[in-house]
Amino acid sequence: MGLALLLSAGAANAQPKEILSLNGSEGKLYAELQKPSSEKEKIPLVIICHGFTGNCNTELMTNIADDLQGQGIASLRFDFNGHGKSEGEFQNMTVLNEIEDLKDVISWAQTQQWVESISLLGHSQGGVVVSMTAGELGDGVIKNVVLMAPAAVLRDDAIRGNTQGAQYDPWDFKGDYVELPWGGYKLGRKYVESAVNLPIYETAWRYTGPVLVIQGTHDRIVPYTYAERYQTGYKNCTLKLIPEEDHSFTKETAEAALYASDWLSKQIHDGH
Repeated sequence: MGLALLLSAGAANAQPKEILSLNGSEGKLYAELQKPSSEKEKIPLVIICHGFTGNCNTELMTNIADDLQGQGIASLRFDFNGHGKSEGEFQNMTVLNEIEDLKDVISWAQTQQWVESISLLGHSQGGVVVSMTAGELGDGVIKNVVLMAPAAVLRDDAIRGNTQGAQYDPWDFKGDYVELPWGGYKLGRKYVESAVNLPIYETAWRYTGPVLVIQGTHDRIVPYTYAERYQTGYKNCTLKLIPEEDHSFTKETAEAALYASDWLSKQIHDGH
């Protein structure tokens, strides 16, 4: 496992940031670990998952990591396969192999003697991945879950034949991929074939631990009704709708990040 050290731009109690290379479903995953200065032998860990075409160093992701560090909580951010600095081709990425990526990262965390507990946070498609992974592993493994604008709409988008503006016939997909109308990304056949049958809510709702769902009411990529539906099936869920906020929380990024980190801190430190 290749390690390098960089100085964190986080709080004054920050330790050096560790750059990790972890095993994933399609090759090595680029990851960044931030830990607070602590004399405790064990520290809680939050694994943070980015969205479709994103990476682990967006403003939202780094704000959350810095906030958690300031509250005595470690975080691990990583790039999914085919994204950012991780190995793999975007064309081969699916929600299912992103779930495998996350499970591999969780398995790594479980081998670290300093890890006290594992919580998950995901944005957009990363929120779907987090919700389904937590549903599969259960609250015996995952302590808390935060979903930020979770993109459960991705299944309906695939059935409609329109993912982020890329149009196709999901029942008669021509070729190996369709190109998105922006960014030069190639959406693979396997992504569509798996997305149309994803049991997103059914899998997610098997998780019985504490869940926070955050979404903006002006989200034009994922209607907030999908967040409301998440809440209906969870046994222990808080829903926070932010008026006029968009999908990527660009209007008040710091506020959304702090809301998520404060909720996690309360759950982790107070046990509520």
